[in-house]
Amino acid sequence: MHKNELRFQMRQLKRQFTQQQLCELSLPIIERLKPLLVRAQNIVAYYSLVDEVDTHYLIDDLLAAGKSVYLPKVVSDTEMVLCQYTGRDSLLKGAFGIMEPIGKVLPKEEYKDIDVVLVPGVAFDKKNHRLGRGKGYYDRFLSSFSSLRSTVFYGVCFDFQFVDAIPAEAHDMCVDGVIS
Repeated sequence: MHKNELRFQMRQLKRQFTQQQLCELSLPIIERLKPLLVRAQNIVAYYSLVDEVDTHYLIDDLLAAGKSVYLPKVVSDTEMVLCQYTGRDSLLKGAFGIMEPIGKVLPKEEYKDIDVVLVPGVAFDKKNHRLGRGKGYYDRFLSSFSSLRSTVFYGVCFDFQFVDAIPAEAHDMCVDGVIS
């Protein structure tokens, strides 16, 4: 199946659920994710859109636990940077309607201190391939960690987004594990 066909199929599957149902489906996924974050101090998360696993409370819980949380911010047609999350009042609607932090930008030389990166996706497969929304932001972003293999990448998705195979290309970045 071609990537765009799979994206369409996933959009159709998501439309079968209400926003409330997706929030309820998110709860056990977040509970499975929490133990993987206990020892992490510096975490990159994503502030979920309405059709993604809801990360809003998790992010606030991580911040309350004294962890440093960073969220991506789109700064050009091709690039994202990381900004420190300091609370919901530090968010503004940014590119593509995504809530983005207005905090301090984390310099790339400090990416070495990131313990875990939570990665959203349209779909993930058994080989840890990720299908994104098609703009390549996360592939370029994750490639900036390529020499820092102490960082762990977890794809986060609903069960129905976990598929047998995703067509992968050389530039597509894989995650280390998928939590669904």
